[in-house]
Amino acid sequence: MIEMKLISKRFGKINPLSIDEYIKFDGYKNLKKALSMEKTEIIEEVQKAYLRGRGGAGFPAAIKMMGLAKEANKDKYIICNADEGEPGNFKDRYLMENDPHQIIEGMIIVAYATGGTKGFIYVRGEYQKSMSLLKWSIDEAKKKGFLGQKIMGSKFNFDIEVRSGAGSYVCGEEFALIESIEGNPGRTRVKPPFPTQVGLYGKPTLINNVETFSTIPTIIEMGGVNFAKIGTPSSTGTKLISLSGNVKNKGVFEIPFGVPIKDVIYKLGGGIEKDRKIKMVQLGGACGPIIPEYMLDMIIDFERFEEFESKTGAGAIIVIDERFDIFTILLKVVRFFQHESCGKCTPCREGHIQLGNLIEKFIERKATMQDIASLESLARVIHQASLCGLGQTSPTAIISSLKYFRDDYIDRVEHPERG
Repeated sequence: MIEMKLISKRFGKINPLSIDEYIKFDGYKNLKKALSMEKTEIIEEVQKAYLRGRGGAGFPAAIKMMGLAKEANKDKYIICNADEGEPGNFKDRYLMENDPHQIIEGMIIVAYATGGTKGFIYVRGEYQKSMSLLKWSIDEAKKKGFLGQKIMGSKFNFDIEVRSGAGSYVCGEEFALIESIEGNPGRTRVKPPFPTQVGLYGKPTLINNVETFSTIPTIIEMGGVNFAKIGTPSSTGTKLISLSGNVKNKGVFEIPFGVPIKDVIYKLGGGIEKDRKIKMVQLGGACGPIIPEYMLDMIIDFERFEEFESKTGAGAIIVIDERFDIFTILLKVVRFFQHESCGKCTPCREGHIQLGNLIEKFIERKATMQDIASLESLARVIHQASLCGLGQTSPTAIISSLKYFRDDYIDRVEHPERG
């Protein structure tokens, strides 16, 4: 089975504006179940499920929940990171616009299990429709008693507020996001302490991705052990994939972990437009690795992606056919991150400028073998020395292209006349 619809099961079957339709389709049933469980039992189910963050980093969700639960502070915050700024990713928008109550239900369950007192959904500034739907859904949930005081007749109180960024990519990083909610410029902080200790307004804070929260009700419904049977040992459950580029059938697909990339492209995506040959595929979004066609038998799995010194990212697969030049693609990636850098740390602020200048030499066919060595060295310095995830992942496309497409670099040096 290539597709397995767990968190996307309601897509197209309910009106996202209707809480009654959500309830009719088993909505908030798992919140009621969770409220009857011990708080530690809920966290144990998430731990048994081995749910890893769906925003890109793949950090175990249960560890964050345990970290927040053990904090004694009377104020604890739950933040849903919906700042989906990674080029090539759009699955969080699909979740917000097709099933907003599922996100809210997941946040409430996590808050109950960890002692959370207030929630925020931080939405990308360009997602105006998503924000409107979430605000409407939060108001509807309050009217039905799923949010606010004494939720569903219990002693548990929890409310959610929607906040918006202004189009800054770096605000997808957890501390930059926190700074933005507090009204400060979106720049990261040095870790530790981590958000579960000192987060929003200096209080313990748990931050998860839209898809991660959306998965929580499913785990409560089917149980952690059964959830863990789906996928692979290192990557359990399902993953939403944003498929784009030169494929016939673009869109969001939910698959169990372990499905080969080739199956997503050809069986779900319908293959390449006009049956052209694939030149390369970028995984995870602009910050992800670029791989050649012969690697498309690789399965989608957190552990498998570690060979790229990267994560699975948020689940984007960008297909690029033979008409496109790899250096043109790389320059667009580098200039994007140059523009989006907050400028706080030198490796990221200055490094992307120099990366772009080096890539331009290859485009102009003026590069030397020394430029290949300089490009590789600089990319690794930025990767290792940057403060936050932007600089740590942005050179991944270059590092991977130097590994898998090195002949393209050498050809530009040795045969400049071919241009």
